[in-house]
Amino acid sequence: MKFLKNVLMLLGVFFVISTLIFAVQSNQQDIAEVPENESAKEVSAYQITAIDIPEDLNFAGESVPQEDPDVLERVDREFLVNTYWQSNAVLLMKRANKFFPIIEPILAKNGVPDDFKYLAVAESGLQNVVSPAGATGFWQIMKATGREYGLEVNSNVDERYHLEKATEVACRYLKKSKERFGTWTLAAASYNAGSGAINKFMGIQKAESYYDLLLGQETGRYVFRIMAIKEILNSPEKYGFHLEKSDMYEGVPTFKVEVAEPVLSFADFAQQYEINYKILKRHNPWLRQPHLNNASKKKYTIEIPNKGYYN
Repeated sequence: MKFLKNVLMLLGVFFVISTLIFAVQSNQQDIAEVPENESAKEVSAYQITAIDIPEDLNFAGESVPQEDPDVLERVDREFLVNTYWQSNAVLLMKRANKFFPIIEPILAKNGVPDDFKYLAVAESGLQNVVSPAGATGFWQIMKATGREYGLEVNSNVDERYHLEKATEVACRYLKKSKERFGTWTLAAASYNAGSGAINKFMGIQKAESYYDLLLGQETGRYVFRIMAIKEILNSPEKYGFHLEKSDMYEGVPTFKVEVAEPVLSFADFAQQYEINYKILKRHNPWLRQPHLNNASKKKYTIEIPNKGYYN
């Protein structure tokens, strides 16, 4: 009986060993069947590397002193953050294709460097957003500033949401800051911090360059962030982004309708042009309510999308 038990134990051990050997051989066979370059493909599909900073980096034609190690580190940070925040970068590229054609000619007409279109990207991501402080629209204009520069800002109409008019205001503000501080770099910094704050910092620190000033974190990163966005959007392939023209957002052609009377219902108004309320408001976000008071019978220009784009 004892002999039989020993035999059965030996058979059990033999079965277990055989099973393990078979499993190892099968696994080796599976590995051998995988193409040699398959693992290489997986590795090369996505790589995280340091970013090569362009040697001729500039903002509005003003060179960046990259020989300063502090400046170089701050530049590098913004390139890394904005390159590896891939979803945001792709969205910015898509939106830029839609909105830059509106912004660019206004900057050119006003003598403001083209690089400032990237300031709007940094400010709002090319969206009509509202900051916790109340800055509004693509250019993040405060209510008092908008009114100071001639925009209508009230509960019924808020022209900070009007891209063309807001861009005109941004141009006037930037040109005024350039005249005050002498460089476009400081004009950009003042757009973020305010002219008074920049003037105060320059006086206390006895410095005349953005790159020599010790500023708060947001303003201290601001111009570097704009430059990083500019380079990535200008040369997306260099930073690993591959988008086709068909991937981009496109503007919808519109025609203009002048209104010099109150509008009781924009839902009814939209139906006259075979669109709905939502589409009317998407093209005219500065109209803030379902109606237009217009007691003064001011002339407003409303954009209507051409037929065939939404229906």
